[in-house]
Amino acid sequence: ATMTLTQPFLIKDRRFTFLARNLARTVIMKSIVAAIFLILLVSLTNAFTVAPLAEVVSKTPSTTSLNMVFGNKKSSAQKAADKEKESKYWQGEWVCKDCGYIYNRAECAGLYFEEQGPGFRCPQCSGPRRRYAKKVGDRVGTTLDGGDAPILIFSFGGVALTIAFGIWAVNNL
Repeated sequence: ATMTLTQPFLIKDRRFTFLARNLARTVIMKSIVAAIFLILLVSLTNAFTVAPLAEVVSKTPSTTSLNMVFGNKKSSAQKAADKEKESKYWQGEWVCKDCGYIYNRAECAGLYFEEQGPGFRCPQCSGPRRRYAKKVGDRVGTTLDGGDAPILIFSFGGVALTIAFGIWAVNNL
């Protein structure tokens, strides 16, 4: 007898839950569409506002905007400073040992590899900076910080200290 009484209530509860979910979905979707519409409307009205004619006529092409387009001509002192900077850094290629990616200054904000901070990651495989090595001919050498040797030495040292502490604790406690 209880089965027939509770079954209609469950169906009503399910229907109510279904209706509430659909109502929430439609409200959320409508608010998203309204927000997108408002953003587009504001951007279009800003795009089509007309500047007063006096401002347009009075503007003359500035040298700064032309320098931004064509670039600045470097003086001999700037060229000498650039050459001196180039001589400080490795002129060969830096290669990621994990994926083989060759470091490209143009893709990395024009910075030499040595100027990259410790948080630098390989753009291709997200490998850390320490995984890069100098490439000399066909041979890939060591990195700036000695490769993985420091990590392995400290890891094995930590394991040895942990085992030694465990033995000491068992014998003395």
